[in-house]
Amino acid sequence: MARLDPFSLQMQITRMFEQEQSFFATTKVQDWLREHHEDPNAYSITFVQKPAPPGSNQVMVVEIGLQRRDGQPVDPWLLEEINRWS
Repeated sequence: MARLDPFSLQMQITRMFEQEQSFFATTKVQDWLREHHEDPNAYSITFVQKPAPPGSNQVMVVEIGLQRRDGQPVDPWLLEEINRWS
């Protein structure tokens, strides 16, 4: 049975950066990709710190970037899902 996690991946990654545990962020994204039946070795993973949207109680948000190593475009659904906030 899949583990239910009330926090989105982007929220978890943002917290890792806030708590200075960003070293583990790539592994967390790779695990998420495996759970969604994607090969993590097929992607280059990047993180970009941005100001949080107005009205949120966060100071910054970490956006997760994916780029396929074979040059093909990344599925827009995958990018949207990996950066979903709620």
